Amino acid sequence: MPIRKQYTVLLPFPIGGGHWSSIGQKLELLDVEASALRSAGRLELSSALVAHTPAVDTQAIPTQPAKKAAAKKAE
Repeated sequence: MPIRKQYTVLLPFPIGGGHWSSIGQKLELLDVEASALRSAGRLELSSALVAHTPAVDTQAIPTQPAKKAAAKKAE
């Protein structure tokens, strides 16, 4: 029996009957079914996405709110 793997949708695509997939949707597909969609960048293996999830960048989060320039001029 063929083995199905779980894939996550990155870009929506038609799944038949006038219906479309949605971003983040999990699909159980055969390798043959998923190969063209993976090549087009429309889905990825769910296990690969979990492994490549970036860590939170703490340097990009400001620790103090920026002061307005007008407030500085008044001081």
